[in-house]
Amino acid sequence: MSGLGGLNKSKHGVVMGLVQLQLPVVKTPADLAAQTQRICALVAKARRNLGTMDLVVFPEYALHGLSMDTDPAIMCSLDGPEVAAFKQACIDNHIWGCFSIMEFNPNGNPYNSGLIIDDTGSIRLYYRKLHPWVPVEPWEPGNLGVPVCEGPNGCTLSLIICHDGMFPEMAREAAYKGAEIIIRTAGYTAPIRHAWQITNQANAFTNLAYTASVCMCGSDGSFDSMGEGMFCNFDGTMLVQGGGRADEIITAELRPDLVREARTGWGVENNIYQFYHRGYVAVQGGAQDCPYTYMHDMAAGRYQLPWKVEVTDGTPCGFATPTRSYRGPETHPLVPGAVAAAGSIGTSE
Repeated sequence: MSGLGGLNKSKHGVVMGLVQLQLPVVKTPADLAAQTQRICALVAKARRNLGTMDLVVFPEYALHGLSMDTDPAIMCSLDGPEVAAFKQACIDNHIWGCFSIMEFNPNGNPYNSGLIIDDTGSIRLYYRKLHPWVPVEPWEPGNLGVPVCEGPNGCTLSLIICHDGMFPEMAREAAYKGAEIIIRTAGYTAPIRHAWQITNQANAFTNLAYTASVCMCGSDGSFDSMGEGMFCNFDGTMLVQGGGRADEIITAELRPDLVREARTGWGVENNIYQFYHRGYVAVQGGAQDCPYTYMHDMAAGRYQLPWKVEVTDGTPCGFATPTRSYRGPETHPLVPGAVAAAGSIGTSE
């Protein structure tokens, strides 16, 4: 099903490349500009590497590194030079790209944002990370929900970022909106290796979706990111797995048509359907209810764990105690030229 990493592309296939990008050190605007050009050069490498490639994916923190620096001088914007360069790289190389930026936020801390840009330079998906890695990350919690978009060869894509993938509800939300390929980008370091692998596999299996996941790679002198690019089949098995070689591009061909077939025809372990249609052997149509207390409590604003949680903010990592309240869901205008699928950018959750 991987088509020898995409060397033999089938009629219905989508060939993807996951870049295990060398972890950078970015402190100044000049560093940011240099790293932007390096990423653009790797877009070109991806095209030269495999002429059949449809989409190249860069990890979280590809542009900024792991310093957690919120200096406005090195933050990005959707209409800034970094995103413009990424758009041009996709146009020049006739390829789709998935990119990571730390985005200036005039109302608070920066957003940890992800973009999918098509081969005409249009932003097709814009996402703000919902679950920053507390207490290590200072980013504003995302407020645009979990978008999906139409991708190459008619597939449906979603993007979740790093810690997002540790919450089963994130991948379920993406699949519920139609995602056949769930991209997960990260900057994770070696202690997370096992959790990374099993959650990527579980997110695939429980939602009958492909997962395509990649971390930063190598050392910046302080942190050691792990690479670990991997593609998981919709039955939860590993299709292709990378290791720890920096700048290696891990490739595979994915078949969204087989996802659609499984979602339509599987009975046993069609879990995303059975989640809401419990026991339809015994009960006509299954029990179409919500028996989960935590869902009711969250919707009602009374979510409360039955134990005390002592770590509540980022002060152990050197961040100031927050004083602002969450602003809540936000709408965002569609980027000109974008194609909005149901639940895509421009909607609030």
